[in-house]
Amino acid sequence: MKLIILSVAFLGVFLPPVLTDNNIIQNHQEDVGGNSHQTVNIDHKRQVVNIDNSNGWNSWSSVMDYQTGFMAVRVFSKKSCFISRMNKQIMPDLTTLPKIIREKQKDPRKGAAPKEASFNVSPKKITDLSIYGKQLQTFCKGIPTYLASEVTKPSFFFAEESCTRINILFIFRFCYCQRKAYN
Repeated sequence: MKLIILSVAFLGVFLPPVLTDNNIIQNHQEDVGGNSHQTVNIDHKRQVVNIDNSNGWNSWSSVMDYQTGFMAVRVFSKKSCFISRMNKQIMPDLTTLPKIIREKQKDPRKGAAPKEASFNVSPKKITDLSIYGKQLQTFCKGIPTYLASEVTKPSFFFAEESCTRINILFIFRFCYCQRKAYN
């Protein structure tokens, strides 16, 4: 009996993080003086990362589906969802993401600067969410959803008010811009 208990304890301590889920909570002060609370849940089995940012009217949620290669951001102030491809050049591997987050939690100024990406949001609503996988289909179901395409150089035609910026735990900065109002 003692051997079984020791074996279970040994496995629990040394089980690789790849086989476990990670839940990470971060409270921080935004650059503009507001408080933000972010929660990151990593499901290694399903290869999905959920991020929730609680910041009043500026709150948002995101799902990154490493199996399909798509991610979605639900912006509460816009009452809409943006779906885009995950850029493998800036997105860390799912197994290294918890380590990167924990290092940034200790000191946001250490390590690499946040990776940035800008997206052009199509004015046309997506009618069939199923092509983006079950996770994103469920995440964006019931709210207007738009495809966002990454751009290398954001257009100077975008007014500041037409862009939504999200910061994920000092690791990523994403900017979603559209040309005309959503209907």
